[in-house]
Amino acid sequence: MSKHIVEEQHFEKIDFSENPLTKGEYEHCTFVNCVFANTDLSDFVFAECEFKGCNMSLAKITRTAFRDVKFKDCKLLGLHFEGCNNFLFAVDFDTCFLNLSSFYKLGLKKMKFKDCSLHEVDFTESDLNAATFDNCDLTHATFDRTSLEKTDFRTSYNYSIDPETNKIKGAKFSLNGIPGLLHRYNIEIEN
Repeated sequence: MSKHIVEEQHFEKIDFSENPLTKGEYEHCTFVNCVFANTDLSDFVFAECEFKGCNMSLAKITRTAFRDVKFKDCKLLGLHFEGCNNFLFAVDFDTCFLNLSSFYKLGLKKMKFKDCSLHEVDFTESDLNAATFDNCDLTHATFDRTSLEKTDFRTSYNYSIDPETNKIKGAKFSLNGIPGLLHRYNIEIEN
């Protein structure tokens, strides 16, 4: 059986929750203002694709491959990235809502999150070495046994990271972010 391969296609304003995307490999494709909410994208391959203004909330992404994929202005609520195919897994997020998503135990070295809402995102046991969180809201995000060496948090806020249970050697934080590192000690810090 041959595999469905789509290259260099542009998809715009399509509701894939009503008309499902054909399962296959999508390379160098662009998806603009498309709806994937609650769809099953299991076993799809997206290579060097861009998603702009799309809603992929609660989509099933079991064994889905995201290889050098960029998400901009997307709604990605409740996605379980830990179930993705991790071979060549590489994604960038710019101005995205990733609340309630999970990256449990994923290798995310050098990953970029820019202007993202990451409320209650699970980064437990992930490798985020040299990742960048640029102006991200990390309210109630979970960092537990997470590798954060050389990770840049200088412009992000509302994070709570325990230096005793996470690897933070060489990580970058702003002076305003210090309370997020000392929360467990129940101390008051004033300006």
